[in-house]
Amino acid sequence: MALVLNSSSITGLASSGGFSSRQTGEVLQVVSATKTDTFSTTSTSYVDVTGLSVSITPTSSSSKILISFMFNGGVDTSSQGIILQLVRNSTSICVGDTAGSRPSCTASIGVGSTYSVEAFSGSYLDSPATTSATTYKIQMIANAGVTAYVNRSVTDRNTSSYDPRTASTITVMEIAA
Repeated sequence: MALVLNSSSITGLASSGGFSSRQTGEVLQVVSATKTDTFSTTSTSYVDVTGLSVSITPTSSSSKILISFMFNGGVDTSSQGIILQLVRNSTSICVGDTAGSRPSCTASIGVGSTYSVEAFSGSYLDSPATTSATTYKIQMIANAGVTAYVNRSVTDRNTSSYDPRTASTITVMEIAA
């Protein structure tokens, strides 16, 4: 079955707001960053992962922001891991409840081999309630202060069968609400 529109039906839709009004669920804008270089830290408190940050200015304070990310990391011992958190401006979002001295985070990645890079991907629907420029970023901790890497393995040998180099991404989409 084909849908045929003539100029009068198009004019009618446009004048009734069919083409110019925002529809709930409509994607209004998309901003993305891809990190292809490497990063490392030994910090036991959250640090920004350079290159995994994006800024978006919502067109309406009722808009939702859908954040999607893919993180690739390696850590220098199989008994430790990498702790990640998603941040809006300077506020942690999508993190677990605090409990004693346990770290509250978005994700914790255990890496099984010094030759491998482990991937984690996730998404979160945020309600920032603003029309000001808003920055979303990924921060990380090297669990127990070991060296943690982004987009590379620990050994990072120049071989064709081990120690890959990867990419990590963060994408934000403004969704009409």
